[in-house]
Amino acid sequence: MNGGAPKDQPLIRAHGVWKIFGPRAERIIGTADADLPRRELREKTGCVAAVRDVSIEVFPGEVFVVMGLSGSGKSTLVRTLIRLIEPTAGSIEIVGTDVMAASKSELRALRRHKVSMIFQHFGLLAHRRVLDNVAFGLEVQGVGKTERHARAHEVLKLVGLEDVANQFPDQLSGGMQQRVGVARAFAVDPEVMLYDEPFSALDPLIRRDMQDEVIRLQAETGKTTMFITHDLPEALRLGDRIAIMRDGAIVQLGTPEELVGSPADDYVENFTRDIPRSHVLTLRWIMREPFPDEQIDGPRLDVATTVRRAVAVLAASEKPVCCVENGNVVGIVDRDAVLTAIAGERDD
Repeated sequence: MNGGAPKDQPLIRAHGVWKIFGPRAERIIGTADADLPRRELREKTGCVAAVRDVSIEVFPGEVFVVMGLSGSGKSTLVRTLIRLIEPTAGSIEIVGTDVMAASKSELRALRRHKVSMIFQHFGLLAHRRVLDNVAFGLEVQGVGKTERHARAHEVLKLVGLEDVANQFPDQLSGGMQQRVGVARAFAVDPEVMLYDEPFSALDPLIRRDMQDEVIRLQAETGKTTMFITHDLPEALRLGDRIAIMRDGAIVQLGTPEELVGSPADDYVENFTRDIPRSHVLTLRWIMREPFPDEQIDGPRLDVATTVRRAVAVLAASEKPVCCVENGNVVGIVDRDAVLTAIAGERDD
């Protein structure tokens, strides 16, 4: 697992972050104009509010996903966090660094040593071998050739590309090029990984393979990860928590099952409408407390088991499922609860 902050302290902490493009943008914050819809604000002031009063915390080892449609502000948000785009207002702290107060040299150090960012466009150096592409961040840090090549070989093995170390990027498929980009980001052993829609240009099968790779690397390395996407199934598959953005603001922030099971408004509900609830909701979401004197001798499943996986167990038993957490029965799920959860998929 990665070092850094204690588990109960966020590695990324952003509060009241705004990014407004246009003349005298800072004067809009705190006025009635700040609440105007995007089109009205642009017509009245000539300004565009790309990020509106966003506050988030990302904890060590967490995969935090920000999703929304094109123009929702998600990519602008992630760029403001490390000041690739200058925020208009707000406070930002990453791995103990006050980003808003950081000098140019401190920002360079943050980006080189503590945070790695992976973009949709791989940005590989065509004239350099895969090995040297992966080692490039270490070269920028001033690491010697022998040491950086040793680290690059280590990371290429981690992502399953050790056999192409001496090839050039244009000899690789799109999926393999993106793996090189991921390896390059991991090579500097950052504390935070920022993915900005990295797989959007890949075909669906390769995209799923890359999602599998992110899940595997997260399990093996425990890196704190912020992942930007416009694709809800991708967000649900990867995220421990998900923030859904619309017009620069976060409209709901929660776990995948909170978003699917209890959408905050019609906008989120429309996003999640076609997601099978039984694939996302867990027994924790649908369980009830045991009745007084109820026998709790049915089959036992962890509370994190999805409803979909519990169906076969319930079908094979005449007794309700006992939901277990840390070795203790904390709830009961019977067939009615499962049928109700599944019926919710067909309400439309």
